[in-house]
Amino acid sequence: MDHRSEDLRWLWDHAYLSVIPVIAGLVIALPLGWLSRRYRWLYPPMLSISGLLYTIPSIALFVMVPPLLGLKSLDPLQVPIALTVYSVALLVRVVADGLAAVPDDVAQAATAVGYKRLGRLFRVELPIALPVIAAGLRVATVSNVSMVAVAGTIGQENLGRLFDQGKQLSTTGPYYPPIVLGIVLCVLLALTFDLLIVFGTRSLTSWRRAVVGR
Repeated sequence: MDHRSEDLRWLWDHAYLSVIPVIAGLVIALPLGWLSRRYRWLYPPMLSISGLLYTIPSIALFVMVPPLLGLKSLDPLQVPIALTVYSVALLVRVVADGLAAVPDDVAQAATAVGYKRLGRLFRVELPIALPVIAAGLRVATVSNVSMVAVAGTIGQENLGRLFDQGKQLSTTGPYYPPIVLGIVLCVLLALTFDLLIVFGTRSLTSWRRAVVGR
């Protein structure tokens, strides 16, 4: 309670750093996933590259981003850029597989009634693929909540600083209060984001309940 204002600031920073990379990653992954679906020969190399990117340890990527992009150490863009790379790596395959799940007869019917390629994508294909894409968003968002905490150990302002404080204060033995608080807040934040994505998906796909009801 004595450090409530600081903890709430770290919670806000943690939420911000978790969400922005997912949004940016989705914006980048949508055209890449569409290209992988449109041109089948792109699918294997795109997945291989995204898989390799996701295998880079997060702490290494956080350290590599500033010198590669000419940023200062602990630059505010350091964590969002690194986590955007992870989000793209996760979401490219999800978008491609979601679009691949759209039945061919539905796409052909949309073309037959006059939809052009982009109109068919945004009005027909993406709404049908939304549940698959949303599942990938849930994984990417929860993963980001965890990886943002790692950035706190290198000096970035977020809930990871609580773990760093717990380690520093564990001089004569384990000092659990900041560590437990950090774990609890990270879990609650991940659950909140997960529920928001679930409810958002349900509200945007109300037509599915109507179809099931038939």
